[in-house]
Amino acid sequence: MAGMNMDMNSLLKQAQKMQEDMQRSQQMLETTEVEGTAGGGMVKVKVNGRKKLMSVKIDPKVIDPDDSEGLEDLIIAAVNQASEEVDRISGDEMSKIAPKLPDGFKIPGF
Repeated sequence: MAGMNMDMNSLLKQAQKMQEDMQRSQQMLETTEVEGTAGGGMVKVKVNGRKKLMSVKIDPKVIDPDDSEGLEDLIIAAVNQASEEVDRISGDEMSKIAPKLPDGFKIPGF
């Protein structure tokens, strides 16, 4: 029975450490800003680590009233690029924690 208590204490400590690591990762993602660009830098967007759009910068040269679809496509491309970078960063953060998780264990928000 004493061995069982040691295992339980070890599991609880491991779970607490994992929770602390997850909180640190989530805080890091909140403060991370990622830039996405399109059109050779004519459109720039910034998103945070939660994929919340923080800013959009558009070079006036790409604003053509007769081609709003072209500008819309550039904005979509820039946002998608930033979103993919956030996914990569999130994946890197999770890989630091994931080896400690049982197979198939999913963490909400990651």
